[in-house]
Amino acid sequence: MEPGYKRHVFFCGHERTPGHKRGDCKSKSSLEMMTKLKRRSREEGIKNIRVQKSGCLNYCEQGVSCVIYPEGVWYSIKSEEDLEKVWNHIITGEKSDSILMRLD
Repeated sequence: MEPGYKRHVFFCGHERTPGHKRGDCKSKSSLEMMTKLKRRSREEGIKNIRVQKSGCLNYCEQGVSCVIYPEGVWYSIKSEEDLEKVWNHIITGEKSDSILMRLD
């Protein structure tokens, strides 16, 4: 068996000082979201997926930043509904256009 995962999911866990103009993902519950998906993958017996915290992904002002590899798809998560869309991507590989991070 080769090392690695079918999908590797990173949630920004960065924390800035309160009131910082760019905000941070940690104060937007990024670690709680990460924990929910990590727990769900364990409960459903999915072993080829890795969900983990990352350092700063540099887009905290966009909402909770999340990136999924190997696709390299970046998401901006703002709700439980969005988190469910991330889960769908993890399981099916289908990206969700409605939560794609946009930098315009």
